[in-house]
Amino acid sequence: MSSEKNILRIEEAFATTEEVSPAVQSILGANPFVGIEPYQIVTALSEYVSSIAARPDRLVARLAQLGTDLMGIVSGSSDIQPDPGDKRFTDPTWTENPLYRSLMQSYLAWRSAMHDLVDGNDASQDGDWKNPAQRRFAVTLLTEALAPTNLLPGNPAALKRALETGGRSLINGIQNFIEDWRDNGGMPSQVDKRPFRVGSNIAVTPGAVVHRMELCEILQYTPAGDQVFERPLLLVPPQINKYYVMDLAPKRSLTEYAVARGVPFFTISWRNPGPDFRDRGFDDYVAAIKEAIAVVADINGSADLNLLAICAGGITSSLLLGHLAASGDRRVNSATLLVTMLDSSQPSMAGMFTTSESVKSALKRSQEKGVLDAASIARVFAWMRPNDLVWHYWVNNYLMGNDPAPFDILFWNSDSTNLPAKLHADFLDVLLRNSLIEADKIEMLGTPIDLRNVACDMYVVAGLTDHICAWQACHRAARLFGGHTEFVLNSSGHVQSLVNPPGNFKARYFTNARLGTDPEQWYASATEHKGTWWDHWLDWLERRSGQRRPASQVLGNERFSPIEQAPGSYVHQRP
Repeated sequence: MSSEKNILRIEEAFATTEEVSPAVQSILGANPFVGIEPYQIVTALSEYVSSIAARPDRLVARLAQLGTDLMGIVSGSSDIQPDPGDKRFTDPTWTENPLYRSLMQSYLAWRSAMHDLVDGNDASQDGDWKNPAQRRFAVTLLTEALAPTNLLPGNPAALKRALETGGRSLINGIQNFIEDWRDNGGMPSQVDKRPFRVGSNIAVTPGAVVHRMELCEILQYTPAGDQVFERPLLLVPPQINKYYVMDLAPKRSLTEYAVARGVPFFTISWRNPGPDFRDRGFDDYVAAIKEAIAVVADINGSADLNLLAICAGGITSSLLLGHLAASGDRRVNSATLLVTMLDSSQPSMAGMFTTSESVKSALKRSQEKGVLDAASIARVFAWMRPNDLVWHYWVNNYLMGNDPAPFDILFWNSDSTNLPAKLHADFLDVLLRNSLIEADKIEMLGTPIDLRNVACDMYVVAGLTDHICAWQACHRAARLFGGHTEFVLNSSGHVQSLVNPPGNFKARYFTNARLGTDPEQWYASATEHKGTWWDHWLDWLERRSGQRRPASQVLGNERFSPIEQAPGSYVHQRP
């Protein structure tokens, strides 16, 4: 289907309540497929002021409380303290110096009042969470931007640093600012990229490219021992990210860990598309995965395989599974979906500002460029967590004059890829119409999709604090398929749930054999386990991987001989 037809369908969906409920309209706001328009923040703040004016009694009461707080601050009797996790005020000057202590407490009191007024005045009359979420997000952007720590006079640690270095830190900060303005779209850099080299100290699990297509390369990894399981595993990464989130540094690589357990491991490495790929959409990407399955089965000498898919790759793989079920194709024995949202009706922070205008604007931009560019995707993710991903680095890079720290996850996060314009439109079409929760609302490669006909065993992983794919939505995804599904809830967020190696004493996950229909009930009766879900999943996968057999150290076969060593060429592409 052309992008123009998708735009028409999206416009019709917004106009038809049967096609898109209010919750579905709101789910796609601050996410990489739509983005955040500046006018939406201004509108949300304007509506916030109007909602306060409409309840003068609540405003007066909250101002009275703020006045009391400020009087206590001035008299020195206030006990207002930052939250334990707020690292902005850790310098001892904030508690030892009366002026700075008063500044900190006054800011925290004002910030608390601003958020209390959101919560107190934004109760929705119709049960729609959209407007309250928009205002809360806009107020968060405002209050965090106005924190005193973001300015040099209001940041005692930065002032000390300037004195200690004779002003050198300020010069470094100015240089960092200029470099980020020139090379990073005006956003503060989150990571020092210099120590990392893909293929040298990141994405280093031994293997080779055994097949190359227009849209992707297929990598096969070298067995680590003398025995491997009969049935191979194919990883489908998200199209907006590089595959090596699952193959970071040694000891932090799920790929390495699974290969060591005897799993014959293959992965797709997506091409980073430029404008000439503007017309590639879901059909093309599903066809590419389908071809990859044939290649992996041929090389491994197996009739079928196990599938592992992540986030947007999980959406694409679900469409593939629906297509295979409709075609009577049984080449996928089991499938694992990681942090994948298939039901877009579940409210989450990833959706607040979607309107027909913002969607059309996003589609227009990608059509003009031919792609949804990687930089736009990265900016949206950053502003969804302004303190952690924007202002923290503003202070570190510019006020303190430091380089950002080298961190493999943030290096991977900054190494994102473009989306072809048509694939961008296809994702929006599927999510806006919530096409996967009902039968026959979408076709793929000429077949209607009904996930209830997907009968293979499923393993679905969600993140408890995931701000991109709400875990409740992932629980709903687990209930869409027709086979037996194991749902596992990890204790951390979106990326942290993926990179979860053994040895982290904080790691824990939850299981519950009874999936049920209510995610909160599932969680209330779930069993907590210490450690990583990786081990739990590999135990599950091994039971579906056949018998062990002697491992061959020769990669590929006569039809698909190795082209080059892993990580291949596509992972290095810059469009």
